[in-house]
Amino acid sequence: MDVTNIAEVSGNIAVIGYGLAAIGPGVGVGLVVSKTIESIARQPELAAKLQVTMWLGIAFTEALALIGLATPFIFA
Repeated sequence: MDVTNIAEVSGNIAVIGYGLAAIGPGVGVGLVVSKTIESIARQPELAAKLQVTMWLGIAFTEALALIGLATPFIFA
């Protein structure tokens, strides 16, 4: 096997790894938003407080996606 072929294979593996790492945050953001909508439907007077908490939850969940993106570059 040639050295260039090894580099191509490892690059493809990194892309697949990030694709798999993005599944978790995607599901997490969906759950955060769906539960916030459900909570606002139950108690509309708390909408402002719930939305602030929702945005914080989304930010922390998306941080996981950024970690998944940076990991292949760190360990390559």
